[in-house]
Amino acid sequence: MKKKIKVLIVDDSVLFREILARYLAEDPRIEVVAKAADPYEARDMIIKYRPDVMTCDIEMPKMNGIEFVKRLIPQYPMPVIIISSVSGVVFDAMRAGAVDFVPKPSDRSPDGIHNFARELVSKIIAAAGAKVRGGRLHPANAFAAVGKTAERQFDHKKVIAIGSSAGGIEALNEILKSLPPTIPGILVVQHIPPVFSRMFAERMDRETALNVVEAKTGELILPGKVLIAPGDKHMRVRKIGSRYVTEVFGDERVNGHCPSVDVLFSSVAKVYGANAVGVILTGMGRDGAEGLLEMKNQGATTIGQDEKTSVVYGMPKVAFEIGAVEKQYPIYEIADAIMAAVKI
Repeated sequence: MKKKIKVLIVDDSVLFREILARYLAEDPRIEVVAKAADPYEARDMIIKYRPDVMTCDIEMPKMNGIEFVKRLIPQYPMPVIIISSVSGVVFDAMRAGAVDFVPKPSDRSPDGIHNFARELVSKIIAAAGAKVRGGRLHPANAFAAVGKTAERQFDHKKVIAIGSSAGGIEALNEILKSLPPTIPGILVVQHIPPVFSRMFAERMDRETALNVVEAKTGELILPGKVLIAPGDKHMRVRKIGSRYVTEVFGDERVNGHCPSVDVLFSSVAKVYGANAVGVILTGMGRDGAEGLLEMKNQGATTIGQDEKTSVVYGMPKVAFEIGAVEKQYPIYEIADAIMAAVKI
């Protein structure tokens, strides 16, 4: 019998801890080994029970979840999933070392809680196989020379399409902060809840040299512009005359996701053909693999994140195994690989 995933729940609400524990216990793959009201209780539970995954609220007494994660990971490098109300601070938690997050349900009805628990279960399963390290995966000066490449000339008829899931927020940050504003337009599908996609776009817009926005239908794809798919809609591309634009639409989930990386990649293969670069990053499952293969078959350059630097080596692994990836790179080399692929 396969070993169950041991989970520690950390939340200052007794009611929410109990509700969460009850729903998680219904999944035969998960065992809730302990519950804690604050980081100090959680520390003792970690030592006693050695959980495989911890869920953690952000707003807690004595110490907030972000500070707790910062202190925890260097000593006990375990996967942490943040559970929080809608707020941009979840991205600080990701930067601190959390592997994923789930928004607290605004709908506290049985259906709302059930849908929340179902999403959390899937992320716990993914997190159980995640790689967690106490430090950065590359030297501090790994991108020191990237700024010198900003004067390169790029083919503005090209596009870069990126797909990611668990661990993808930090992976995208690594890539986007290292690209110059002369880069061709970039399209991103990150598996992320609604509202948070807009917050993530705003954060990346502040922290990079690029113009980063949440996509909407009819958005022009332009050099230096990054369009991130909304958290509850698919994104594809269309060509209208000489212009390339996005189309954003609600639909059924593809590969269990909306937005789906496959939907984006497949449309890029059809519209851009060989004038595209496809990049598949860390994440669980197979979303994006078939679409990336379509891109490769149309002559696009295709890049995958390697196993060593992937938080969850699922999506890039499947893409590599079916022959969709031309070459794999560690995350800190992908920005340079993209620039090499799009330069004239």
